[in-house]
Amino acid sequence: MVDEIKSLDELNAVAGGEATIEVAAPREPVRDALGRAYATGKRKDAVARVWIKPGSGKVTVNGKDMPVYFARPVLQLIVKQPSQVAGVEGEFDVVATVKGGGLSGQAGAVKHGISKALQLYNPELRAALKAAGFITRDSRVVERKKFGRAKARKSFQFSKR
Repeated sequence: MVDEIKSLDELNAVAGGEATIEVAAPREPVRDALGRAYATGKRKDAVARVWIKPGSGKVTVNGKDMPVYFARPVLQLIVKQPSQVAGVEGEFDVVATVKGGGLSGQAGAVKHGISKALQLYNPELRAALKAAGFITRDSRVVERKKFGRAKARKSFQFSKR
């Protein structure tokens, strides 16, 4: 029955009343007065504040260039992933401040912040970033140490005597 209905008028005739179809409003870009998009990224204990604006693709983390702050190539690759997936590599300048955690967590936090800022700047990029899993916060954190144990799960060696 539903497959045969083709217009809103036919739906009203079948339903016997007023039927409305709600369509979600398209997302609007969120930018500040200087034309920047801002987002907060998190990973483990690291928190990154990220601003993006149109530019030449320069990435600055805590006042230093990205290759200086993230010296390991793997960490640089992690930070570059969102712009590669979205297809906007070299189009945006990124300024980030990061606190907490280690370098790996900080790189993940910057990646998360860039992803969120890109989708706020241009909502059309959201589908690609969401499909890659970059908008979702990685909630894995270090498990706490329990009393009576050597680490979070490791026990002391058992001795019968």
